[in-house]
Amino acid sequence: MFTGIITELGTVTAVEPLPDLDAARLSVQAPGSVGDLGLGGSIAVNGTCLTATTIDPTAGTVTVDVMGETLRRTTTGSLRAGDRVNLERCVPAAGRLDGHVVQGHVDGTGTIARIQVHGDWRQVRIALPPGLGRYVAEKGSIAVDGVSLTVTTVSEPSAAASGAGDWFEVGVIPATLAETTLGSRVVGDAVNLEVDVLAKYAARLLDYDRAAGEAVATAAAAAGTVGTGARA
Repeated sequence: MFTGIITELGTVTAVEPLPDLDAARLSVQAPGSVGDLGLGGSIAVNGTCLTATTIDPTAGTVTVDVMGETLRRTTTGSLRAGDRVNLERCVPAAGRLDGHVVQGHVDGTGTIARIQVHGDWRQVRIALPPGLGRYVAEKGSIAVDGVSLTVTTVSEPSAAASGAGDWFEVGVIPATLAETTLGSRVVGDAVNLEVDVLAKYAARLLDYDRAAGEAVATAAAAAGTVGTGARA
């Protein structure tokens, strides 16, 4: 588990495609994160939970293998050598939860649609991919490229129905702009998004119960029809 509090800005040093395995191998310069990181340990790269497969403490680098599903669902597949990335180690059981509960399981990618500059902070609007709007609530939490942020504004539900698409806005303070990749993002950039896990579970329960209820009603109606036919 992570908290969305970025602890280091790393630099991608190499990206090796592994087409036969539908995967890629990513190496990151991360001197502040590899000190006590063991093989098999978890590290979030731009909000994506990945497993350390090779560690070089002397060079300060960590290598991770990225499966095809992750490459397709996140921005990881577009990373190139020299790119800066947000890094966070998993939180220890006794650690502080300074952000919010982040699993490192990216739900999809959004697109920066607007950036408004207000002095030394920014208001950023991000267009959501289809299906994620229902999980985003005003004053709720969301992870953007692994950064825990508070949602300040959300689009109306009618936006998706009209074809305009769902969006949300976050305010980004100077410290976050300076210490994460969000300070260098521009309109049109893709970002990893992870919505609140509690919202996902709540929606799943509602959808499951609704679908189960409809299935029971359909089965009961079908049984009634069969029974009526038999009596006739």
